[in-house]
Amino acid sequence: MGARPRRRGAAAVVTAGPVAAPLVLACVLAAVGYAVGAARLRRRGDAWPWRRDCAVVAGCAAVVWGLAGPVPGRPFTAHAGRHLLVAMAGPALLAAGRPLTLVLRLLPPGAPRRGLLRVAHSPAAGWLLFPPVAAAVDLGGLWLLYRTDLWAAAHQNPLPGGLLELHMLLAGLVFAMAVCRLDPVRGRCGLPLRAVALLAAGAAHAVLAKSLYVAGPPGTAFAAADLRAGARLMYYGGDAVEVFLALVLAVQWYAAAGRRRARRAASVAVGAR
Repeated sequence: MGARPRRRGAAAVVTAGPVAAPLVLACVLAAVGYAVGAARLRRRGDAWPWRRDCAVVAGCAAVVWGLAGPVPGRPFTAHAGRHLLVAMAGPALLAAGRPLTLVLRLLPPGAPRRGLLRVAHSPAAGWLLFPPVAAAVDLGGLWLLYRTDLWAAAHQNPLPGGLLELHMLLAGLVFAMAVCRLDPVRGRCGLPLRAVALLAAGAAHAVLAKSLYVAGPPGTAFAAADLRAGARLMYYGGDAVEVFLALVLAVQWYAAAGRRRARRAASVAVGAR
């Protein structure tokens, strides 16, 4: 994310030119494509809430900012901000916008739509979007990055560092989609399982942030004050993103409870006739 670090313990900017530029371009194109697609749905009379447009545009903006924008703070604090934008806030907002649902609504019946549905309903997608698996992939990657020598190794070559950041973005998106479960994908995961996965992932992220408060990633030499500030940002920023995902679950639970009450009322009314 940004210029290549030139010394050990320098700014934790692991996405370099060859990877950051295509990712930024992809995010901009995704935001534009989503806005155009949503406008097309509304022109033909389909309902598509504006809040979804706002969520996707904000998510793409967060990722672009994290990849290429100025983030204040000393090296590790700036990295923590970029981590929150690229791996957590951006993916959560993108998942809330239901991008797969939009694409399926836009595609006419035919081979492309059937192919996309086959992928979304495939066993591989079902396993990857199973909340415990998605949480393990997402948080496991973060623990490997920050608590092993992977960080230092990623700084030796910009391409592996950039690919690592791409993994963090995609893993965050998969986890957010697995928890929110707003798009039509394989398998039905109830709210309790998704809530438990979110709580477990939040706890693992909090423990990781606390460990970074005490000691930085192996092979780095960040100033103690910088390390503590970055760890606090990761801790409280992660909590904020997790609260957002919890609110998405709460809205789904409220809607499901309302539907159950309506069905019970209808059955009582039919029985009373």
